[in-house]
Amino acid sequence: MKRILKLKQKRMNLVTQAREILNKAQGESRSLSQEEENQYDNIMADVDEMGKEIQREERMAELESQMEQRSHVQSKPDPQKPSQEQRSSNPRATEEYRSAFWTGMRSGANSLTGDQYNLLHSPEVRALAIGTDAAGGYVVPDEYERNLIKKIEDANIMRSLVTVIQTGSGTRELPFESDYGTASWGGEASNTPESDAVFGIKTIGAHKLHTLIKISEELMNDAFFDIEDYVSSAFARRFARAEETAFINGDGNGKPLGLIQSATEGKTGVLSGITPDDMIDIFHSLKRVYRSNASWLMADSTVKVIRKLKDNDGQYIWQPGITAGQPDRILNRPVHVSDDVPTMGAGVKSILFGDYKHYTVADRKGRTMQRLNELYAATGQIGFRSYARLDGKLLQPNAVVYFKNSAT
Repeated sequence: MKRILKLKQKRMNLVTQAREILNKAQGESRSLSQEEENQYDNIMADVDEMGKEIQREERMAELESQMEQRSHVQSKPDPQKPSQEQRSSNPRATEEYRSAFWTGMRSGANSLTGDQYNLLHSPEVRALAIGTDAAGGYVVPDEYERNLIKKIEDANIMRSLVTVIQTGSGTRELPFESDYGTASWGGEASNTPESDAVFGIKTIGAHKLHTLIKISEELMNDAFFDIEDYVSSAFARRFARAEETAFINGDGNGKPLGLIQSATEGKTGVLSGITPDDMIDIFHSLKRVYRSNASWLMADSTVKVIRKLKDNDGQYIWQPGITAGQPDRILNRPVHVSDDVPTMGAGVKSILFGDYKHYTVADRKGRTMQRLNELYAATGQIGFRSYARLDGKLLQPNAVVYFKNSAT
């Protein structure tokens, strides 16, 4: 925690230096010189890098705290409760399934014993998969799936902002409240008028997201090679990148429908750039009921522009987070950065503001992995293909608004 606080203070000092550069130029009624521009950009690059380091330290501190709590709980087992393995009716949660799965992944299907083969092909497991091993692979163990999703969450900013549900089927109909109904005043004997909430239905599907990696035979034969950690990290990076792009920019064609396509217009500004008044207009274009949980989402290049904006009192509207766990803010609302949000340009939706919990991501249970023995044998490699089925959709369009630069 002390290291985090030191990093926060150091970052704040850098921000102060950057502000002094801008204030000097403004006080002299001139633009930044090339030297000042370069100095400012270098300082802000250090600010961004330090922000990432702070996030990593905070995440590590959180994980260490969770592990310490878990270790404390596990050190005091309850004799009245059965073990987790005894409680679980899911074979994917057992150590036997995990051992069989990674034996098959490391050494191939021919290395499996009869019991291991039957376990991997049990009806409870195969119900989650599509096709046979040759076509679709094996359903991954529960522990691996949890770890993979956790790594995806760490690399995908949207996973921490939206609502994530798990489904057991391809499609699911989700109700959302499009009209809350009203109450009315009346006398003691007056009738109560009907005013029911109006619900809509949106269907959320299960689009296929897949990727493939190759590992050398030499590495696979190394007894110290942690194949589980390696493939989970590799797949997580790729899945996270593709997911974040789709959740923000997806067109709904074979992939999730992103926020850019489904949010409500909040403000249209000038051809390029933005003003402090525009930011205020965006803020108030979002209905008040959604503002308490709202946050900003934009590309890093857009953040750079907004960091230089001042209000009528000469105060910067961008406020850096200076305490542990506190994000940077604009108009007192958190700022999240994703370069999948388009950069400012003619007719471009360049800023999102809203409560992203109204965007629902549906993960279909049972991610699958397949070992490809022959495809890359000539080059001394083994392929591993993994795929998941998921979808995402903004159920309440009014919960998120966008800023768009004018077309002309």
